[in-house]
Amino acid sequence: MGVRGNNIKYVMSKVEQSKKGFFIIVDGVDGSGKGTILDTWKKYLIEKRQRVFDLREYWKKTKNFPTFEEIKEFDIIISCEPTTVWVGRAIREEIVRSSDYSGVATAHAFSLDREILYRRLLIPALQAGKIILQERGVTTSLVYQIIQKNGLTRDQLINLPGNYLALSWAPQALIIASVPPQIALQRLAKRSGKKDGAIFENLKFALKAQKQFLSQDFRKIFTERGTEVKIFSTTGTVVDTKKRAEQLLSSLIKI
Repeated sequence: MGVRGNNIKYVMSKVEQSKKGFFIIVDGVDGSGKGTILDTWKKYLIEKRQRVFDLREYWKKTKNFPTFEEIKEFDIIISCEPTTVWVGRAIREEIVRSSDYSGVATAHAFSLDREILYRRLLIPALQAGKIILQERGVTTSLVYQIIQKNGLTRDQLINLPGNYLALSWAPQALIIASVPPQIALQRLAKRSGKKDGAIFENLKFALKAQKQFLSQDFRKIFTERGTEVKIFSTTGTVVDTKKRAEQLLSSLIKI
């Protein structure tokens, strides 16, 4: 769950640093390679002898949240949304697997899961100067819950408590993993036991989501809050994607 090592210094010239810590979110349609990017970063940082704590592993092992006190000695925290415990577990195992839940209900569930994650861990970590690398976030809600049947408007989503809180702690960098939705769905079909949300994993939804992720209106929400938005193609081979992912990370943080 955690690996200890040396500290990291930030490349301040890359992104305006308004908070004490440094926050990077990776997002994109299902099957776009977000997990590959995060796992590559984790391996790369461990090889560089950095102190890494993987919340995804902790949640899987303990079925619980750590306190910030338990992880404060680490320099880098790897996270994901939805979480896989508490509200996040209900989202993954029930809400996103059934068409019975409206976009409004789904949005409120994600907002609550997000608020718990931020208040319990992410905000204390950023205030303590940690680096957070996260798969998905409020970025996903501002795409998926607009497209979902009976969803909310973007303004309504922004004003849900957990989303509003997350946007007040907007990431310094947002990486959009970009791949043709047809390829993303082919990748999902090859997975075994790793599908997170069946109701989102169809071509019609993926095409709409891709369009939203790449839209100027979506990017503007974050650039206005000081976030640097980068589009990262994952259409190449896995080896190529991992190599460029390492290069991307090294351009954002200096080890």
